[in-house]
Parts: sequence; structure tokens; C-alpha cells
Amino acid sequence: MKRIIKKVFPQTIPVMAGYISLGIAFGLLLQSIGYGPVWAFLMSLFIYAGSAQFLAVELLAAGATLTHIALLTFLLNFRHLFYGLSMIEKYRSTGIGKIYLIFGLTDETYALLTGYKTPEGLSDKSNFFAVTLMNHLYWILGSVIGSVAGSIIPFDLTGIDFAMTALFAVLVVEQWKTNKNHIPAISGFVITVAALFIFGADNFLIPALIVMSVALLFMKGTLSREKSNE
Repeated sequence: MKRIIKKVFPQTIPVMAGYISLGIAFGLLLQSIGYGPVWAFLMSLFIYAGSAQFLAVELLAAGATLTHIALLTFLLNFRHLFYGLSMIEKYRSTGIGKIYLIFGLTDETYALLTGYKTPEGLSDKSNFFAVTLMNHLYWILGSVIGSVAGSIIPFDLTGIDFAMTALFAVLVVEQWKTNKNHIPAISGFVITVAALFIFGADNFLIPALIVMSVALLFMKGTLSREKSNE
């Protein structure tokens, strides 16, 4: 286990920095509406969806029903269905453990698993589990720290949510440097910008993901051949 952590930890450092910071922010917000560390721990353990958890804080504060919260969470995390489609082959040999891997496939974990090669001496399965579990633990740790701190010290949270945007930027740069073929990244950028202009800021995400998924399916053969030749 120590050997696995030693090999996997370096690639999770950007996510660790972002998740602990954002987890703290979430814990502080949750504490501010009267839900303490136990709730922060349980939500991060069983829900584990950063943006959805922030949304849940607002909805709980507004007195929304659980049905309303569940529906909005599903719509907010709908993009994960497309992540899963691209991970089917990678997770095929992971056995029953794929249930946890699917549950733990956040934006950042997906970026790491698709942007980094498995460290030498580790199996893909071990790498997948280690990255997913470590990222999950970072988020839980940050949430609990934030909730405990919020019960003791008042904080000004202005601007702390920008940490998620900064984290995405770091991961994009790392993926660009790691992968020689930039066609998927460029295609994703162009498709997203086009969808933004066509559908508007409130409705562009799902159409962009659908078009990107179709485009990547068409490019799958070419990308696989190029990867095998590296």
C-alpha cells in the first residue's frame, strides 16, 4: 500500500490542493446554516459531488424538499454520464470495484485518469483505485476541517469558490503537457465555444458534451492507434 501511495500521490497533488481548499469552503458554508462536522463528513462520504454539495447548501438554507434537491443534483451532474462512457474500456477489468470507481469519478479524478499514464510498476486497476480513493479522502478531510473551523472562527468566504476554476486550469495545462496529441483538447474547446454562442451560457453544457462525445467516438480509432505507437 505504501508503494502504491508513493507512486500515485505526486499526480494527485493539484487535486489535493483544490479539494482541501474547496472542501473547507463547503464545510464553512454548511456550518453556517447549522449543519455540523458530522453532516459535512457524511455528505462528502456518500454524496461526493463538489458543485452539487455547494448547491445543496443553498437549497437546504432555502428549505427545498429532498425531491427538489435530488432532481437538481441529477441535472447538475448529468455530464458524468459522458465521462462514464469514455471509461467503459478502462474499468472493464476492475471487477465489482468498478461500483466505487464509477461513484468516485469526479471531474478532477477523470482528468487525472485520462491525463496521466499509470506509474511504472503499478497495474491500471491499482492506479484507478488509488487515485479515486485519495481524491475522495482529500475532499472529506477538507469538508470536516472547514466545518470544525467554522464552528470556532468566523470566516469571510468571498472569492474562495474560484479555487475550483484555478484547479481546472492547472489540470488542463498538465493534460496538454502530458499528451502529445492535442486534437481532443482543441476539439473540445472549439465545440464548447460554439455551443456557448449557439445555446447561451445557461444551456450550452449538455449539447457541447453530446457533440464532443460523438466527435471522440469518431476519432477513437485514430487516437487508439496513435497512443499504441507512442
